[in-house]
Amino acid sequence: MRLKNTTIFVTMLILIFALSAWMVTQTEATDPGLITVTGDAEVRVVPDEVILTLGVETWDKELAVAKRQNDERVKEVLALTQNYGIDPKYIQTDHISIEPRYRDNYEKAELTGYFVRKTIVITLKDISKFEDLLTSALEAEVNYVHGIQFRTTELRKYRDQARALAIKAAQEKAEALAQELGQNVGAPRTIQENRTGWWSSYNAWWGTRWGGSAAQNVIQEAGGDSPSSEGSIAPGQITVNASVTVSFELE
Repeated sequence: MRLKNTTIFVTMLILIFALSAWMVTQTEATDPGLITVTGDAEVRVVPDEVILTLGVETWDKELAVAKRQNDERVKEVLALTQNYGIDPKYIQTDHISIEPRYRDNYEKAELTGYFVRKTIVITLKDISKFEDLLTSALEAEVNYVHGIQFRTTELRKYRDQARALAIKAAQEKAEALAQELGQNVGAPRTIQENRTGWWSSYNAWWGTRWGGSAAQNVIQEAGGDSPSSEGSIAPGQITVNASVTVSFELE
C-alpha cells in the first residue's frame, strides 16, 4: 500500500511539471515581445493671469502700534486694488502672524518689539496692469514680494493637448526603435501617465521649472500674443507638460 501511494505521488509530480512546462511554452508562443518607451511633450502658452503674493510687515515696541501700522498699510493696498478694477473675490489675506522678538543680554531676555505680518494674494486677470500694480504696491510700503506666478485659465485644454502630443511622441519613438531592429510596432499593451508639474514659468526669472525643454520629444507653440514688454518685466510664456510611458507589442 505504501509503495502504491508513493507511485501515485510521483506520477502526480510528473504531471504537474509537464503541465507547467506546457503552459510556459504556450505563453512564450502567444505572448509577443514588448517595447516600452516614454513620450514627453510641452505646450508653450501665453499666460492670461498672474498671481501676486505680497507681504506687509511692521514693527514697534508696542503691539497695538505695530498692529495699527500694519492694518493701515494693508488697507492702502486693498484700496489700490479697487483703483485697478480688481474684483474683491480675487483678493485674499492669506497669512497673519504676530511675533514678539527678544534680545539676549546674557542677564535677562529683553523685549525688542513686536513684528506683525500679513500676506495678501492678488489674482490679476489683466496682465497689462501687472507692472503698474506691482510698482504701486511697493510705493504703498509693501515689504515683501513672496511670489509672482503667471498662469493660464485654460490649463485643462492645454493639458489635454500636451498629453495627446506625448502619446504620439511615444508611438513615434517606439516605431523608430523597432525599425532599427527590423520589427514593427503592434497594439499598445499598457499606458501610464507619469507625474509631472503641469506648468512652469518660461522666460520669467522668478519662475520655477520642472524640466528643461531639451528633454522633451515634442515642443509646441500654442499661439497667442504676449503682453507688451515695453516695461521692465516680460511675462513671456509658460509651459504645460505631459509625460506618458507606453508598452507596445512587437510584430
